[in-house]
Amino acid sequence: MARSTLIVLALLPCVCCGAGGGGSGLASPDRPLLVSAAVSLTGVLETLAAAYERDTGTQVELNVAGSSALAVQIIAGAPVDLFISADLFQMDRVAAEALIRVETRVVLLSNQLVVVVPADVTATVPSPATLIEPMFARIAIGDPDGVPVGVYARAYLESVGLWDALRDRMVPTRSVRAALATVETGTVDAGIVYRTDALSSSAIRVVFEVPVAEGPPIVYPAALTTLATNPEAAERLLAYLQGPEARVVFEQAGFIVPKAQP
Repeated sequence: MARSTLIVLALLPCVCCGAGGGGSGLASPDRPLLVSAAVSLTGVLETLAAAYERDTGTQVELNVAGSSALAVQIIAGAPVDLFISADLFQMDRVAAEALIRVETRVVLLSNQLVVVVPADVTATVPSPATLIEPMFARIAIGDPDGVPVGVYARAYLESVGLWDALRDRMVPTRSVRAALATVETGTVDAGIVYRTDALSSSAIRVVFEVPVAEGPPIVYPAALTTLATNPEAAERLLAYLQGPEARVVFEQAGFIVPKAQP
């Protein structure tokens, strides 16, 4: 069964015994593959990791957190095999440190922004401009200075001319799951999260979906790191995540999967 943790900083001391520069020479076929992935992928990757382990015998260990936190861990030397970010910027941060095997980098998924309210709230939001109404005094988003869902939310609100009017109402959080949780508990009046996270909760209600064509491009890039201790196995896992079985699971969870290249 796939296991997930929020932080793997305890793994950092293991870097000295792992293989750098692509992991040649010290690969351990029996060591679980470590996948650091955006927290919005938690449920779907748990399902896929369990299926992959069942079908191949290869254990996959998930480290799920905000993409910015994961990038910091990798830059600090965490022995991650595969990194899946919720935006290009965090992947680019890691790549700038020469810690990504650039030939393996792919666009794995996309997503959609939605506005959510607590399930017992009867408010309607026919357009994003409705958020200016006094009843929406506190709006949860990811930290717009670094958490991908918050960066996307800010970009969208700027594009429709609402960011300046709503800036002081924003309640920044450390991840999309944290933003969702503040809505679920009624701590805030509304939140802007991914559609996939909204689908995972019965404690909220979606009141507005940002049309994909009108929102910022939401991109989940994936790539092997140069710290991978078993790059061949990691490549097989990445290929599986781009395959037909994974596509079905991703789409059932609400993700948008790029069309296969001819």
